[in-house]
Amino acid sequence: MSHDSAAPETSRKLSGRRRREIVAVLLFSGGPIFESSIPLSVFGVDRQDAGVPRYRLLVCAGEDGPLRTTGGLELTAPYGLEAIARAGTVVVPAWRSITAPPPQNALDALRRAHEEGARIVGLCTGAFVLAAAGLLDGRPATTHWMYAPTLAKRYPSVHVDPRELFVDDGDVLTSAGTAAGIDLCLHIVRSDHGTEAAGALARRLVVPPRRSGGQERYLDRSLPEEIGADPLAEVVSWALEHLHEQFDVETLAARAYMSRRTFDRRFRSLTGSAPLQWLITQRVLQAQRLLETSDYSVDEVAGRCGFRSPVALRGHFRRQLGSSPAAYRAAYRARRPASQSERAVEVADGPIPAQSRRTAAAAAQGQPSASLPADRGTEPGKPGSDAYAPGASGTSGRSTLPGQRERPVG
Repeated sequence: MSHDSAAPETSRKLSGRRRREIVAVLLFSGGPIFESSIPLSVFGVDRQDAGVPRYRLLVCAGEDGPLRTTGGLELTAPYGLEAIARAGTVVVPAWRSITAPPPQNALDALRRAHEEGARIVGLCTGAFVLAAAGLLDGRPATTHWMYAPTLAKRYPSVHVDPRELFVDDGDVLTSAGTAAGIDLCLHIVRSDHGTEAAGALARRLVVPPRRSGGQERYLDRSLPEEIGADPLAEVVSWALEHLHEQFDVETLAARAYMSRRTFDRRFRSLTGSAPLQWLITQRVLQAQRLLETSDYSVDEVAGRCGFRSPVALRGHFRRQLGSSPAAYRAAYRARRPASQSERAVEVADGPIPAQSRRTAAAAAQGQPSASLPADRGTEPGKPGSDAYAPGASGTSGRSTLPGQRERPVG
C-alpha cells in the first residue's frame, strides 16, 4: 500500500536541458548492492521486445570513487554529479548510514534537480538523503520500518509513515526497504507508460505487478538503538511486556508522567508512529506469534493480546494483514515445511510422496487437502523480513490501486 497525494505535482515543467526519459541513479560508497541494483535493472535494461518503453540510464557517482559496496566490491560509475543535470528522474537507491550526513555537493545537485522539475526518488535509506536535502520537509514519506523512527526524530518536519510500502507525493517519492524499491520502480513505470508496460516489466522480473498491504506484516519489536537513551524507552518496554493486559494510551501517558497530548507528540517523534497505532500493531504482532506457535483458540489469543473482544482482534488483524486470524493460522501451518504432523506420519509409516504428505498433514490438522493453499512466496509471520510477498492481500475495498492512498498521511 502506498500514499499518492499530489498528482498535480507530476505535471511540473522540466527545464529545457532535462529529458523525462533519462533516469539518473546516484550511488555512494558503502551503499548495499541489492538496493543499488534495483533501479539499474528496472531502468537500465532494454526490454522493448516485451513492450516496455525504454529509459536512458545514467549511473552517477555521488562522491569520489571507487565506490565500495556489499562484500567489498568496488564500483566505478561512468558519470559524476554533473550528469544529473540532464535527468528527468533522479533515484537515490540507498545511503550508507542513517547517522552520517551525505556529501554537500550531492545534496546541492538534488536540490537543483528538484527546482528544475525533476522527479526525485529515495529507495529505503535513500529517504535520509532526500530529507537531508530538505526535499521531504512538510511531506509524507516512508522508509524501512526499522529506520522510520530515526527518520522521524532526525527530521521532525517530515511526515513519516512506517506502514507504507511506498509514498508517491508527486515529484518526490520514497519507498520502504529492499523489495519495496521494486514496488516503487514498477509504480513509476506504470505512472509513465501505463498498466500494460508495468505488467510486462513485472513478468520479466518475475514479480507481481502490484502488492497490496503495507509494512505492518514485517514489523517486529526491534526499536532503533537511540530509543534506548530516551526517557520514554521504559514506557515502551513496559508496554511490550504487558501486551496481555488491557491498557490504553492514557495508561502509557500516565506512566510517563505526561499529558496525553504531550505523550502523543513525544511518542510520534520517537517512533514515527502515533501511540495508538503502534499499540494496536504490537498487539496484532503478538497475536501472529500465538497463532503460529500455540493451539489457543482465537478467543483465547484475543484475551492474551489485550484485545477487549475477539471481534476487536479480528477487525484489526484483517485490516493489518488482510486475512482473519483463523485463515492466517491455517495458511501458516499449511506452508510450514515438514510440519510436526507430516513428520509423525513419516515416522509411523515410512517415507511417503510429497503430495501424500500434504494430504496426510491436512488430515492430521482436520482440514480437507483441497483447502491447502499453494505456496506463493513469503511465509506470513516472519516479522522483520522485507521479502517479496505476492500472496499478501488487503481488504480495504477501495477503488484505488494497491500502492495508492486517497488522503495525505502524517
